[in-house]
Amino acid sequence: MKILVINAGSSSLKYQLIDMTNEGVLAKGNCERIGIDGLITHKTDTHADQHEADFPTHAEAFRELVRMLTTGDHKVIADMSEITAVGHRVVQGAEMFSSSVRITDDMLADLETISDLAPLHNPAHIIAIRACQSVFDKSVPQVAVFDTAFHQSIPQKAFMYPIPYEMYEKYHIRKYGFHGTSHRYVSAKLAEHVGKPLEKLKIVTCHLGNGSSITAVDGGKSVDTSMGFTPLDGIIMGTRSGSIDPSIVTYIQEKENMGPKEVNDLLNKKSGYLGVSGVTSDQRDLVDAAAKGNARAQLSVDLQRSQIKKYIGSYAAAMGGLDYVIFTGGIGENSAETRRDACKNMEFMGIEIDEALNQSVHGDLKDISAPNARVRVMVVPTNEELLIARDTMEIVNA
Repeated sequence: MKILVINAGSSSLKYQLIDMTNEGVLAKGNCERIGIDGLITHKTDTHADQHEADFPTHAEAFRELVRMLTTGDHKVIADMSEITAVGHRVVQGAEMFSSSVRITDDMLADLETISDLAPLHNPAHIIAIRACQSVFDKSVPQVAVFDTAFHQSIPQKAFMYPIPYEMYEKYHIRKYGFHGTSHRYVSAKLAEHVGKPLEKLKIVTCHLGNGSSITAVDGGKSVDTSMGFTPLDGIIMGTRSGSIDPSIVTYIQEKENMGPKEVNDLLNKKSGYLGVSGVTSDQRDLVDAAAKGNARAQLSVDLQRSQIKKYIGSYAAAMGGLDYVIFTGGIGENSAETRRDACKNMEFMGIEIDEALNQSVHGDLKDISAPNARVRVMVVPTNEELLIARDTMEIVNA
């Protein structure tokens, strides 16, 4: 069985073709600048190709990726009949979708009703799904896998905001959480690796990248997470502020004569590492700048690591214990400094890392804990695309 995994944005379409017999990636790529001019990057084990293409809409992007998969030196399948199903990443499923589902016309209609909860993401997903339907034969099943679904197990005491309850009833304002596929994948992968039942483990998963979130996973279920109603909440990120005093929003609006959209843009695109440092949103560049004496770059790094530490402690308290801390995502998997500082002075909780092991991580799953540490600290590479493919296969087989 071969599954095509799609992660679409408003002007992009990332894809992977996965052979589920061995879970190997046959090809992957990205269609960019859709609606502008068009560029596709396509890679296989033996070939890499990048060229301009005309992408007025997502439909043309789908047709080009089909051509790349089935023709020329980059061909990996004879024709599209070899693709059993398509799995789509969808950011927001709200309370309507608590698990992955097969896509139907009724399902898409329901999804459109909650698009205002993720206006930058869900409309693009819907456009891509409809474009995919226009290119593929209708007999090819398509599945939606939601970022928010894993967090639907969060209890009400953790997902409710202390605002008038009718605002929750009218507008569905609550914590939803994101990166659910990543948190679900790495927690299950850890349990498999250590040979312990996931149902008996208390884990804090730290998905750290340009967007970051931290989740308390108790017995295989999400019981709390740092991102909230939107992905803006939680710890400091590349260009996102993370959690702030809500009064700051109205204060800035009054002082700077800004409207809601301008403040939203400020907090989502001009804050975080970029806003504090004034240098960059990329942590690798921040670390370099800090090493050269840039105090604001160092402050950005310090903010991030301090906040990670506080979430680990608070989630251990919420779960009544802690067995494992997982670092994943672009920063979590590759920044030894982040892991070191986030776990520093945590021996009182049973957290202590071995710095030599920490420095030796190179994209592999590894226990970086000190020998006698009670709480084990693990680096677990994430694979959201594979989880989407697995969910898609399970639904199709069912």
